Amino acid sequence: MAKGNTSDGRTRSSIQIFIVAGLCCFFYILGAWQRSGFGKGDSIALEITKSGAECSVVQNLSFDTHHGGDAGSIAESELKTKVFEPCNPRYTDYTPCQDQKRAMTFPRNNMIYRERHCPPEEEKLHCLIPAPKGYVTPFPWPKSRDFVPYANAPYKSLTVEKAIQNWIQYEGNVFRFPGGGTQFPQGADKYIDQLASVIPIKNGTVRTALDTGCGVASLGAYLWSRNVIAMSFAPRDSHEAQVQFALERGVPAVIGVFGTIKLPFPSRAFDMAHCSRCLIPWGANGGIYLMEVDRVLRPGGYWVLSGPPINWKANYRSWLRPREELEQEQRNIEETAKLLCWEKKYEKGEIAVWQKRVNAESCRSRKATFCNSADPDDAWYKTMEVCVTKYPDVDSPDEVAGGVLKPFPARLHSVPPRISSGSVPGVSIEVYEEDNKTWRKHVNAYKKINRLLDTGRYRNIMDMNAGLGSFAAAIHSPKLWVMNVMPTIAEKNTLSVVFERGLIGIYHDWCEAFSTYPRTYDLIHANGVFSLYKDKCNAEDILLEMDRILRPEGAVIFRDEVDTLIKVKKIVGGMRWDTKMVDHEDGPLVPQKILVAVKQYWVIDGNSTSTQ
Repeated sequence: MAKGNTSDGRTRSSIQIFIVAGLCCFFYILGAWQRSGFGKGDSIALEITKSGAECSVVQNLSFDTHHGGDAGSIAESELKTKVFEPCNPRYTDYTPCQDQKRAMTFPRNNMIYRERHCPPEEEKLHCLIPAPKGYVTPFPWPKSRDFVPYANAPYKSLTVEKAIQNWIQYEGNVFRFPGGGTQFPQGADKYIDQLASVIPIKNGTVRTALDTGCGVASLGAYLWSRNVIAMSFAPRDSHEAQVQFALERGVPAVIGVFGTIKLPFPSRAFDMAHCSRCLIPWGANGGIYLMEVDRVLRPGGYWVLSGPPINWKANYRSWLRPREELEQEQRNIEETAKLLCWEKKYEKGEIAVWQKRVNAESCRSRKATFCNSADPDDAWYKTMEVCVTKYPDVDSPDEVAGGVLKPFPARLHSVPPRISSGSVPGVSIEVYEEDNKTWRKHVNAYKKINRLLDTGRYRNIMDMNAGLGSFAAAIHSPKLWVMNVMPTIAEKNTLSVVFERGLIGIYHDWCEAFSTYPRTYDLIHANGVFSLYKDKCNAEDILLEMDRILRPEGAVIFRDEVDTLIKVKKIVGGMRWDTKMVDHEDGPLVPQKILVAVKQYWVIDGNSTSTQ
């Protein structure tokens, strides 16, 4: 009996040592992650590399055959990790679908050459986009609103071109953003105060805004303090890096243009649309651009036009444009606005504000050509048409077409009208509420894995497969914002629901590059993305695109089936990412797992790479 007890004791002792060793390894990495701060000193990757321990897979991760997939049948040749080399330094700011050289091969009429033109398969890069020498993590919000490190976007042209308009100033090793703009050189705050005298910005009625031709997105930067989130967009053109500056500041923005293709947003998405001297020819082409604004503007929403041709009588000389041309342009805008059932609410100085009526009852007699499309949300690569999007039907003259939205923040968790009305097939109120509950649980688990989620360390966050927007709702904070991406191949198109919650998002196909600059997101969430795109396109291409848009020392959270994540982990093993696999919060027997990754800090230095 004594010998048996001794043997059992030794066994228990060995197990305890094994468990303690595993826990030490796990908490060592977790501690290194938590201790990381803001900036270049975030040496997460270095610490994990130095440890030399294989802790990337948590010890209790189950690989039982009942959910092992085909991982066991991988050929020996496939076990070798492919190492991805750095791209040439000239690709530091490469935007694959808005490449300047490729753009110049397309027609210039109607801005076609500034639209998305993605590289064919044989021209895709299969290397890692390098950060510029001296790159540092952007300042935390709200300091980032006013300051951007020069090394991150070393382009001074706007400091000269827009000097008197207070867009941007170069000071030592940083750019400073005074908050000015072409139409508000005295600052965005005063400009917003003027708009707020007409538009209900203060009470949460206006939550989502679209800023067209946004410049460096100072309007969006200052709307944030009013609890309004703006989707800013501008083309990649002679104003080099304006969208890049916006994202470095921590302001939502994408590369985009009014050309021939519909904007990548659903119908009735925005509470307000804005143009401040954005150079879009609103009166041209039969009013097609205003008709597209109308499609994405919510019933009761507002359109703001600041600058030409408003108040042309007083300004035509300073604008260096013929008064007849400006007069005709404004006449065209006014006529199109009436056709769209918009009411002019305000005009003072160079600012005019229109409001879209809540329904079409008051303008039944308008002689408009209505769009034939059965789905006004179908926008990805669809050609714009000179037609008016129909309002949803109403039962009374006072009813808001499409339903009434609660003021924000109540809007975030209330049932969106599209769901309560049964307009989204397969998504009932019960399904919506259960989805919210599930994602609150998931996000709580994420916060235990990465305790930096609540600190402001991650400002720009992307959800690659947003669903109903419940991840963004669960992680919502004034310290961060989420770009909710709706894959164009998703089973259910629910981006309209995301917007009705007071969040922002965009349509995108992950077989192509996203419309942004490199190094513009701090955290990427990929829920079921690689299962969704299995057999649709190369997982390697998607991961390289994620690497392009992720900042050095940024993080990725993958949630997917275990066999899928094993393959993902193998690929990112050659991409200078450090990873760890974590069980589902409900335990190791759940086949869905979580893979957490951190992109190492490295920069290109001459002909060699520097990893720090």
